[in-house]
Amino acid sequence: MSRKLLLVGSASVHTYNFLKLVKSFFDEIILVTPTETDFTDEKVARKYVVNTSLRHPLRYFGAMRQFRQILRQERPDVIHVQQMVTYDYLLLKANRKTRIPVVSTAWGSDILINPKKGWIYARMVRYCIENSDHLTADAHFIAEEMQKMTHKSLQVTVANFGIDLPETLPEAKENIVYSNRLHNKLYRIDEVIRAFARFAQTASGQGWTLVIGATGSETDALRKLVEELHLQNSVQFVGWVDKAVNQQWYSRAKIWISLPESDATAISLLEAMSNGCIPVVTDLPATREWITDQDNGLLVRDVEHFQLSDALALDYLHLSSHNRTLIEREATKQANSLKFIEIYKSLL
Repeated sequence: MSRKLLLVGSASVHTYNFLKLVKSFFDEIILVTPTETDFTDEKVARKYVVNTSLRHPLRYFGAMRQFRQILRQERPDVIHVQQMVTYDYLLLKANRKTRIPVVSTAWGSDILINPKKGWIYARMVRYCIENSDHLTADAHFIAEEMQKMTHKSLQVTVANFGIDLPETLPEAKENIVYSNRLHNKLYRIDEVIRAFARFAQTASGQGWTLVIGATGSETDALRKLVEELHLQNSVQFVGWVDKAVNQQWYSRAKIWISLPESDATAISLLEAMSNGCIPVVTDLPATREWITDQDNGLLVRDVEHFQLSDALALDYLHLSSHNRTLIEREATKQANSLKFIEIYKSLL
């Protein structure tokens, strides 16, 4: 029997990566994004653009009509929506009569940030939670937060987009600290730089390099901070890098660091763990699901005063072996693909 998926999500690489994760289960995929996309895949039969921006509330009714028309025309077996934003809300409204099974995936910001923006956002998120046939989240605490928002008993699967497991761990690590999160206030790359500055002043921090990947609204300020701290000779900005180069930095780096104010399960954390990096991360509910402090990584509670040198005191052989086994069991693309396919099987 032919199976058709209607996949709704942002015009970002995340949606495309998810498509590749689940496409083996479907014969045909219809893609809906809020802006034009150049995604191509042999399973993608048609693509639609439905703009549901909050900046133009009057477009809601037109967007809902578009969704109804797409559902009538395509008649998918399953709908999967990435992120609980306006297109999830409007699609669920449009689907009230057709009642096609809907899976909604919540990103961390959907549950932790958006409901706090105002009652309209909170109401939309709650509607999405209560009217989806199945929910997914990439961390157990996100699933728990969703359940707190409703009295309805929810069906939630904890799954992520998965990573490719390196064939082998690198034979030797270099004295490199790698940071590759976005340069905006949420990810506090400035605190990463200050932590490295404290580290560079210690005996164990001599000869180390901080490699900063990615870019963002804070990049210029971060470069200026490096100059102010006189770290030009030991900090390297590499910008956006492709998958192969990113993998090379993971392989070379002894420490990987991420200090966001809020986060769900970061794919970059899983990649770092699989590559034998020592994870140094903010102590958050999502990171505690992967890292046990002082065992397979370092959980940071005081970002302004912690010492990177503490990471070097950990049992590295135990850490690298434990993390690789954990990632292989819970975080590979294969493991998570099976989780999503089980959801589709249960709905069909």
